[in-house]
Amino acid sequence: MKHRFPGKYAMFVWVGFAALELAAPISTRAQGRGGRGPAEPPRSPQAAAPIDLTGYWVSLVTEDWRWRMVTPPKGDYASVPLNPEGRRVADTWDPAKDEAAGNQCKAYGAAAIMRVPTRLHITWDNENTLRIDTDAGTQTRQLHFGPPQPPSGEAGWQGYSAAEWQMVGGGGRGGRGSAPPEGGSLKVETTHMKPGYLRKNGVPYSANTKVTEYLDRTNEPDGNSYLIVTTLVEDPQYLQQPFITSTHFKKEADTTRWHPSPCEAK
Repeated sequence: MKHRFPGKYAMFVWVGFAALELAAPISTRAQGRGGRGPAEPPRSPQAAAPIDLTGYWVSLVTEDWRWRMVTPPKGDYASVPLNPEGRRVADTWDPAKDEAAGNQCKAYGAAAIMRVPTRLHITWDNENTLRIDTDAGTQTRQLHFGPPQPPSGEAGWQGYSAAEWQMVGGGGRGGRGSAPPEGGSLKVETTHMKPGYLRKNGVPYSANTKVTEYLDRTNEPDGNSYLIVTTLVEDPQYLQQPFITSTHFKKEADTTRWHPSPCEAK
């Protein structure tokens, strides 16, 4: 209810309020302005996670069956925006040569592993590092939160991955024009990779490749949960433009079907 005071009392009321304000402890006035006490220390990436990605997930292959479920024939690189040099290299694919050189895992690197029919086991290595294990190829990815560290040592199949949470209302997904779903998304940028294959039949990506991924989780009314991985592969050496895919996984209740297996060249 709004009070209106007669003009002759207005000055006395204002002076009374001012006196009360001055008499109040400084800490009380400070809390009254913001409703907050001392600043809380920042939470770790694990504690601040807007969505829970941990657990076991299985690939749902609902598209690109001929390139994902079987090894395509040499020269089948339809829908991958290869430049002439990329097509030339793809046409030289020799799985026996890869096996002899110990490169059976060239199709299981960070630029391709999420498209391989596989199961994922996602856990926290520590409060700043999210870990993704795959049963196909028995690969391990580590997603590092915090200030990116310059990669050191030799490049590996999974490279170096820098991760950050993108909260709802935090400005969308890097300018893609849409906001993350309710809760938020995980953005991952991976570099420092060994050259590998985008597809098992030798479609190449180079050591200069950058992979950007957005991981989203949905919780459906029927109780199922899905993991959606949107991947952008940028390679100035072999691609004319970014190669973009969307890959889906379904949450599994337990480890019953978890079955790690080695990389295969063909």
